[in-house]
Amino acid sequence: MAGGIKQWPEDERPREKLRQRGVESLSDAELLALILRTGDAASGRSALDLGRDLLADFGSLRTLAHASLTEICRIKGTGPAKASAIKAALQLGKKLSADRLLIGSDRFTSPAQVFNHYRHIMRDRRKEYFLTLLLDGKNRIVREVQVSEGSLNQSIVHPREVFNPAVRDSAAAMILLHNHPSGDPTPSREDREITRRLREAGELLGIKVLDHIIIGDESYISFVEQGLL
Repeated sequence: MAGGIKQWPEDERPREKLRQRGVESLSDAELLALILRTGDAASGRSALDLGRDLLADFGSLRTLAHASLTEICRIKGTGPAKASAIKAALQLGKKLSADRLLIGSDRFTSPAQVFNHYRHIMRDRRKEYFLTLLLDGKNRIVREVQVSEGSLNQSIVHPREVFNPAVRDSAAAMILLHNHPSGDPTPSREDREITRRLREAGELLGIKVLDHIIIGDESYISFVEQGLL
């Protein structure tokens, strides 16, 4: 439909459609139009046109959420302000869907619980991130610690860096957690070796390594469930 959104019938405008039919009635392009607020005055394209262009170029909201500001700005009519609004809105959605563990209250009960909490945050990252979840004597989460960023190796995931925070916080146990950007959570030889070294260090310090969970695209591997720990 040609012309700006204000020239459209009221019940077809994204904002009015949301009010009348609910947010669930909006398409992905219409949701983006509400985030963008305005179109491209120079070309006469509406915010909905820009939303459609973004989806056509990136293919999905998930891919768009992973794009950089520079990549988003390459879409004609989408400058830094609009690109920043898109990134902020999609990050809010990611945080909401992650349903993060509540520090000091949630107990670790299963690897699936950890996967469900961290999958939306970690599965789209282009680098490997290695985290530890520090637990108290009742398996409640004390703190989340990011140990390293980048491909895992024994120099950056060193027992000293892993256990220093655990000793300071008097943790009773910990869970190792990292992602595989390839989407395949199958443990590498390096993953197995690092896990072995950290388990042995934990035994010496009296801090038990309960599990090592690797997050892939739509699945995970638990070292405990696989009999690897």
